[in-house]
Amino acid sequence: MKNKLVIVTGASSGIGKACAIAFAKKGANLVLAARSAEKLNEISKEISLLGVEVLCVPTDVSMEADCKMLMEKTLDKFGKIDVLVNNAGISMRAAFADLDLQVLKKVMDVNFWGTVYCTRYAIKSILQNKGSVVGVSSIAGYKGLPGRTGYSSSKFAMHGFLEALRIENLKKDLHVLLACPGFTASNIRNSALAADGSSQGETPRDEQKMMQPEEVAVSIVKAVIKRKDRLTLTVNGKLTVFLNKFFPKWVDKLVFKHMSKELDSPF
Repeated sequence: MKNKLVIVTGASSGIGKACAIAFAKKGANLVLAARSAEKLNEISKEISLLGVEVLCVPTDVSMEADCKMLMEKTLDKFGKIDVLVNNAGISMRAAFADLDLQVLKKVMDVNFWGTVYCTRYAIKSILQNKGSVVGVSSIAGYKGLPGRTGYSSSKFAMHGFLEALRIENLKKDLHVLLACPGFTASNIRNSALAADGSSQGETPRDEQKMMQPEEVAVSIVKAVIKRKDRLTLTVNGKLTVFLNKFFPKWVDKLVFKHMSKELDSPF
């Protein structure tokens, strides 16, 4: 990764921040994108101490113009894009029957369209450099999670888009990685949208018992270096994906039982 140029969206916290630091430790230069300029600047100071160049670009990935500007500023400064990590994402938690459809739309705009917009404006440079497009997805992209119809929909859509992109460019040496952590400690559940679009506020899960973002980031960097197609993390995550291939109805029941135990479950 020495002197490669890596763009990380959603870089202000969680997996995004951890990925930025992990890539920097391998010698990559970074472009950090997120909505909060203040948080990006704080992280930039930390990463700069690792001896790499860092550019911060405040970006709302749900806005196509922002994503285009992100890539233009990257190319103006560095002249290339080697790796794009589509990490920016939001979640939601509500029964679909109670859900304001604008919540589902907002989740799709960030998680799916954000990935599409960023990839579209980065793809030509990435192809020239035979680089990597990474989608930080979820087990929810393999198995629908009750209470998270919008979130699962966005991740299933991301999977379809990136898989089609990989196959479309089989003869152009484009590397596409679908990275699917299991439940990972982050603020995504705190900021998850409720049925009316307001922030959930508190996580319904024990964050301390989850995989830490630094572990996820190290695995993603290794997968990019090895040019893996898929990365599925945690024992439960791997089991869910594997068993769902052969016993989908049984896994339906297991998932329902597991998710219904959450604090203030909507079902």
